[in-house]
Amino acid sequence: MDLFADDPMARPLTYPGRVPATSGVLMDDAYVPLHPVTGRPPEEWRAGNGTLAALLARRGCRPLRERHRVVAVGSNAAPSQVRRKFLNHRVRPIVPMTLEDVPGIAPGVSAHVSRFGYVPAAPIETPGETSRLFVLWLDEHQLAAMDLTEPNYLRRPLTAEPGHRPAFCYTGRHGCIADGQGRPRRLTAQRPLIQSLLDESPELRHLCGNTPDDFVANVRDDTVREAVYRLFQAGHRSRTGAAGG
Repeated sequence: MDLFADDPMARPLTYPGRVPATSGVLMDDAYVPLHPVTGRPPEEWRAGNGTLAALLARRGCRPLRERHRVVAVGSNAAPSQVRRKFLNHRVRPIVPMTLEDVPGIAPGVSAHVSRFGYVPAAPIETPGETSRLFVLWLDEHQLAAMDLTEPNYLRRPLTAEPGHRPAFCYTGRHGCIADGQGRPRRLTAQRPLIQSLLDESPELRHLCGNTPDDFVANVRDDTVREAVYRLFQAGHRSRTGAAGG
């Protein structure tokens, strides 16, 4: 799979984007797979012909111990999206990305629409559950750039698990879309997600049409997008979010 063939900013209905099957390192316009070594920390995992630590050192990049861990619940797990974000802020996109079992949160659906036309993810609390999610290891410049790309979110620390470094997660400012019973929806592929929202709401169909393609085309208008936002806020909505600690 070509991880850089498109991204959600350019093609909203592909949200959250093309997500790798394995841990790896985003290296400009490439994704180098990481191979875990049993009993060894990530910096000693194999990357190409050497270790991750050696790869970062050869390119003059900060080692893992000087980086911040950020859990991705949406498109930040897609190398193409991360690459575009960093290049737009003139930050070089060299980012280790490790798949981890993250306790207590899962990808939900934020109660807003991005200006690009997709309905983005936001974390929801799932006590007693774990989710297999990507963790991005960002240096100071990358973290600052990522913050600038997340105006609809707040970066908050997650409670650290014993033996693990603390991690951050971007929690939604707008709450999450819930089902008819008030339970937060889980993130699904964008096309069926938008179609289900349209099928459940005559008001939304009146604003945005009957299909996901109609929805994306219409919400790019600021007035329509604001009306959809008000509709989401007035309808079934959950304030559930990831816990800080």
